[in-house]
Amino acid sequence: MRNPSHVNGRRILAFIHIENGPIGIDKGQNQRAAKARFFMRAELDEASAVKANAQFWEQMLDMRLELVPDSEVFCMGAGHLMGSVSLSGMWKGRIEVRLAEGLAQAATAAMLMQPLEAVSAADALDAIREIANMIAGVLKSSLPRPCAMALPKSTVATEGLCTSPCRENTLVAAFRHTAGGLVVRVWEEECGQ
Repeated sequence: MRNPSHVNGRRILAFIHIENGPIGIDKGQNQRAAKARFFMRAELDEASAVKANAQFWEQMLDMRLELVPDSEVFCMGAGHLMGSVSLSGMWKGRIEVRLAEGLAQAATAAMLMQPLEAVSAADALDAIREIANMIAGVLKSSLPRPCAMALPKSTVATEGLCTSPCRENTLVAAFRHTAGGLVVRVWEEECGQ
């Protein structure tokens, strides 16, 4: 478990890596995390992530996802799918979209208008890239300009992920659906305003 952690010289407090499956967080640690102050220089907040998420899931796929309360730790096991888009310009950072396998399969089937059993692993990885690209595109509209998006990438996560309300230069929003969970995470590296 790493919290806080340092990634590429940046202190990131938004997540706990799980190497051997989900783990518990003691009550005192969770209460301390809830008192941490959120800080991001760009004008992004949870409402931005909720709006970007709703535009894709509700308008494009007619699927509704429920926002997980910020005070609740939300975990996804190893094997979930991750799509990411790096941004550069006046705002530098990365936007990640992580989906449980069941939700990734359901979204892919809806996007391709195919039955669930016809969806391949390659189809799901293609779909997660498109999902990350579309959600990042909506979030990009709130970032300082000029800001350019790189091509999206996708992979199957080899480690689990737990979110927590404690974060710095990071925005995390978790969602639930009957097919599985979703985490949208925005990492801000640099912001020139």
